[in-house]
Amino acid sequence: MQNLLKVLSGIKSFHTMNAEKLYKHPIRWKIILSLAVVVPLGFATKFYSGPAWFWVQNSLSGVFYEIFWCLVICFFMIKTAVWKIVLGVFIGTSALEFLQLVHPKILETVRSHFIGRTLIGTRFTWLDFPYYLIGCLIGWLWIDQIRKSVKS
Repeated sequence: MQNLLKVLSGIKSFHTMNAEKLYKHPIRWKIILSLAVVVPLGFATKFYSGPAWFWVQNSLSGVFYEIFWCLVICFFMIKTAVWKIVLGVFIGTSALEFLQLVHPKILETVRSHFIGRTLIGTRFTWLDFPYYLIGCLIGWLWIDQIRKSVKS
């Protein structure tokens, strides 16, 4: 029983230590604040119904999608070069775009929910790639600004 308690307390302290370390870095707090801006803006584009609504919902939203993933990956890979994060995000989201060409049951189940449709998409179009590129470039600049603001 004492061995079990020792293991459990070790797990708890390991978890606590990592959580403290995870949120201690000032860049991570700025990323959290950035996500607090980007996520509502991204969702707002999905519900927009004004002029050019189709473009906003289906193209402009891709810019925020890319910025979101750049920030999320940077949060967990804080010391990784920005270009590696951005390139990885662009390749990963491009792969997801190509997955929209196939419709296996598992993907259709995921796509049957709003979050699933938002994260992996429903239809392939080459026109999404320029918006992915723009979003990655903005994500690059955004992360670069966050990192510079912490250094100064």
